[in-house]
Amino acid sequence: MAHSAAPARRLTGNEWRALGALVPYLLEYKWRVGASLACLVVAKLANVGVPLVMKEVVDSLDAAAAMVAVPVALLAIYGILRFSTTLFAELRDVVFVRVTQRAIRRVALGVFRHLHSLSLRFHLDRQTGGMTRDIERGTRGISTLLSYLIFSIIPVILEFALVAAVLLAKFDWRFAAITFGAVAAYIAFTVAVTNWRMEIRRRANELDSKANTRAIDSLLNYETVKYFGNEDFEARRYDENLRKYEDAATQNEASLGILNIGQSLIIAAAVTALMLLAAEGVAAKSFTLGDLVLVNGLLIQLYIPLNFLGMVYREIKQSLIDMDRMFRLLSENREVEDRPGAPELPPGPAAVEFRAVDFFYEKERQILRGVSFVIPAGHRVAVVGHSGSGKSTLARLLYRFYDVSGGSIRINHADIREVRQSSLRAAIAIVPQDTVLFNDTILYNIRYGRPEASDAEVIEAARAAHIHEFIESLPRKYESMVGERGLKLSGGEKQRVAIARALLKNPLILIFDEATSALDSRAEKAIQAELERASAGRTTLVIAHRLSTVMDADQILVLQQGRIIERGTHRQLLDAQGEYARMWALQQQQAEAQAKLEQAEIL
Repeated sequence: MAHSAAPARRLTGNEWRALGALVPYLLEYKWRVGASLACLVVAKLANVGVPLVMKEVVDSLDAAAAMVAVPVALLAIYGILRFSTTLFAELRDVVFVRVTQRAIRRVALGVFRHLHSLSLRFHLDRQTGGMTRDIERGTRGISTLLSYLIFSIIPVILEFALVAAVLLAKFDWRFAAITFGAVAAYIAFTVAVTNWRMEIRRRANELDSKANTRAIDSLLNYETVKYFGNEDFEARRYDENLRKYEDAATQNEASLGILNIGQSLIIAAAVTALMLLAAEGVAAKSFTLGDLVLVNGLLIQLYIPLNFLGMVYREIKQSLIDMDRMFRLLSENREVEDRPGAPELPPGPAAVEFRAVDFFYEKERQILRGVSFVIPAGHRVAVVGHSGSGKSTLARLLYRFYDVSGGSIRINHADIREVRQSSLRAAIAIVPQDTVLFNDTILYNIRYGRPEASDAEVIEAARAAHIHEFIESLPRKYESMVGERGLKLSGGEKQRVAIARALLKNPLILIFDEATSALDSRAEKAIQAELERASAGRTTLVIAHRLSTVMDADQILVLQQGRIIERGTHRQLLDAQGEYARMWALQQQQAEAQAKLEQAEIL
């Protein structure tokens, strides 16, 4: 199935696994977590201590108490407590930030590595824009979750416990009852409204991912959009997604207003009731003015963090959903995976054997049927056939992007399913039909074949691919940027970079998958000799449409509807007067017609 934006759904128990996944990262920095929690406790003790000291200050300044001297010591303690609240809260953040950032780094790297380990089937089905948003939101969710759980939920619980203890110790049960009742009503209202708002938020996220997917897909296909003049069509499709997101985002903000109004009403009612009780006590002489100040200060300090409870609850739930979406990428099945203890590919010159290979992309779509052939070490075998015959599938199977559905592929008599993928792919280099380059320099893209290669080795590979002179003609030479997917280079130039990259890898096995398809006939002839030189002494699989490029192959296989219908040398196949001979005759007629057309243009 295609990977798309997260569907609108309720939080299930599975999302809480994200907490368990984060525990190892917390344990890695046990002392930092412990120090952060210690700072948190000190900050909250200081925070609750502020109104207690303020009560004593007010009572000391009460004229009825006949106090003449200003309580300097109490005021100093008050100032120290105020400062300590901020100091330890900031120290807590500074100490804990390394834990959060390390967790984000480790998880993001794990997801990145896992995505590279998934099969080609997953990457052909994915929607890149939506998936990158899922990863972005998931890593951001780690920071949000850790921050709110440790610095919002735990502090609120601790502060509530301290305030409750003070109220029960210094006042009668009515104060605690009103406080507990108000907090319970506040939490119940917040949870109910936030659950409603989450549905709106999930829909907004889904629409956001869809809009992003549409934008990226359109920009990646920039040339196609231009070819057909569909800029307005693409803009309308993108705007339709943005309009839906606008509606959902507007609903989200409106629902936030309802939440804030309800929360304020509950808090205002509770504070008013408690202040009435405290005022009655002051009037009855059972409480002092300091007690009134104490009640007010405690409630303000309790309800300020509660004001953020709706936001905290919402963000924690959203973080869990976002993280679960990202962690589900980690649970994607690795269709192609190394077996435990898999050995390296056997060393030495590589002989390749396809033994009765069957392959299905889907059950109802069989691509290869009983394909068998051998490429002896150092030999060159070509596969030709019409489009859709399964030629390029051979290269993907040899690279083990997929596992065969039946039969086996062997290198030096070892089934490639039994060896480490890294050693298998290190032994193979390919020049693909459609070359896609990184948005970096020409130097970087050629060196990608062997990242540790020196500049001199890169230049030598470029010379062998007949692209050095072109590179030297550019203003920035090898430091020239190739653009997104290499769009700044022509098809032929990109193909030459791919050839240089493959030559630099210096592999045992070379695959040319329509390697000269993007070159004109003159450039093709110029580079064909270099390809033959590069493949000398290497086991080479050539997948070709132009038969003129495979005439010198040791063996030519003709593939039709997933079956090998003919095999032999160029001369043997022409003499057989079969499918190969018909393809050769047709291509020769086309070449002659093209030559006449070019001659007419010259005249």
